[in-house]
Amino acid sequence: MYPTGSFGFLFLYDSTNSAYKNPSFLVPQNILRKPLLFFFLCSLYLSLSLSLSLSLSLITMPAQVMPEKALHGIHIMGWETNPPSPRRLEGKVAIVTGGARGIGEATVRLFARHGAKVVIADVEDTLGELLSNTLGPSITYVHCDVSLEEDMENLMQSTISRYGQLDILFNNAGVLGNQSKRKSIMDFDIDEFDRVMRVNVRGVALGIKHAARVMIPRGCGCIISTASVAGVMGGLGPHAYSASKHAIVGLTKNTACELGRYGIRVNCISPFGVATSMLVNAWRCGAEEDEEEECLNFGIPSEQEVEKMEEFVRGLANLKGPTLRAKDIAEAALYLASDESKYVSGHNLVVDGGITTSRNCVGL
Repeated sequence: MYPTGSFGFLFLYDSTNSAYKNPSFLVPQNILRKPLLFFFLCSLYLSLSLSLSLSLSLITMPAQVMPEKALHGIHIMGWETNPPSPRRLEGKVAIVTGGARGIGEATVRLFARHGAKVVIADVEDTLGELLSNTLGPSITYVHCDVSLEEDMENLMQSTISRYGQLDILFNNAGVLGNQSKRKSIMDFDIDEFDRVMRVNVRGVALGIKHAARVMIPRGCGCIISTASVAGVMGGLGPHAYSASKHAIVGLTKNTACELGRYGIRVNCISPFGVATSMLVNAWRCGAEEDEEEECLNFGIPSEQEVEKMEEFVRGLANLKGPTLRAKDIAEAALYLASDESKYVSGHNLVVDGGITTSRNCVGL
């Protein structure tokens, strides 16, 4: 006996039983007398049977033996091996300062995945060259101290010489300051204040200045700078750092007014705490009161330190659940760099989970 289906019903067909040898037992005579209708119903039956068999085989197929072809084309968010479609920066040329690690590195990787040619500008030569070599020939590294005008001029000139254009500048390089000198306004170190302002504010101003000179003749361009929630709300960082980030927000708005007439958009991003090497080191120094040299020369944090930092930030956050990471800020930069934000300029994109809408302050 064999199971067989007919018009949605299941019959047990016994070929030895003479009663089943008459086909009219399974198919009514009025259908047999109409060949075209009979052929159509047979075709429909075969199609339904095949679809049902395929569906049952997929449902009962163990996950561990899913054939490779069945997995082909499945997109899992976050896989760097799967290029996005569409590639939102195809044909664009971008510079990312402070691009060797942290938010800068995440942005370099994301911009590259979206088709941009990227110039990594940093003073971390080993990390910058390693990242460039890892990502391929469309990514280059240039040593650049953003506080030195000759370095910024060289950065722009080398980019134009190599790629012929500059579409995007991401002013991301910055310092938090030596946390061993994090003191009251009444006795803080003015030399440390000057160092923070030189990198964070002077560096951004020089970047905008020289990028504008390159972009104005083309009548288009996008300039993005990394600010901070410390530039939006008081009590979220040291005095020098907070002052520098307020300055970046103000400079962004002012230059957006001037450069808009040339088709150049200028925006900034203000993140909350991201567990980068810089922030983890500052947290470590504040907790352990390390020596000055150790607070200035930080290395790659351990996984445990990153997890503790993220847990600390989550405890302060209004938005519970997600964890803010470098890639989230890179996604914000991608939005501001792409055509999706073609009418956004002079804007400070705050990525903080709502922290600046509350009165939660980390404290000085």
